Amino acid sequence: MSASKIKTAVEEMITPFLREHGFELVDIEYVKEGSNWFLRVFVDKEGGIDIDECGRISEYLSERLDENDPVTDAYFLEVSSPGAERPLKKPEDLRKAVGKQVNITTYEPIDGLKEFEGVLTKFDGEQVSVTIGRKTHVIPYAKVAGARLAIVF
Repeated sequence: MSASKIKTAVEEMITPFLREHGFELVDIEYVKEGSNWFLRVFVDKEGGIDIDECGRISEYLSERLDENDPVTDAYFLEVSSPGAERPLKKPEDLRKAVGKQVNITTYEPIDGLKEFEGVLTKFDGEQVSVTIGRKTHVIPYAKVAGARLAIVF
């Protein structure tokens, strides 16, 4: 089964449990590192998630995977927080991040740049506005290659 089909199957298995318990699915990865395969599920909630909650989610998902596992290869299951620099994968993630420090990369240069790190000042579903210093850059959402929260030191 392809990685995208595995991710979709895992998402269908875990989403009802996460919603019921107030968690948000941030991302799923199915990747090979060295000779090992990893199925990684990144989960968060308002105020952050702790290790006990990750353990509970891992146990639930492990039981579901034992019943109907879409993965044929041996793999390691990891459930964790997305971390302080969490990816902003969905439009809703960007809406929630307005007013926060972000890092945005684009497929092609906009205003001569392909990477923007500043405050996300606006997202209307079609355009992302990032303010760096005194300049605001307006980026078409379709040209965003990646987005994540950024930590300011």
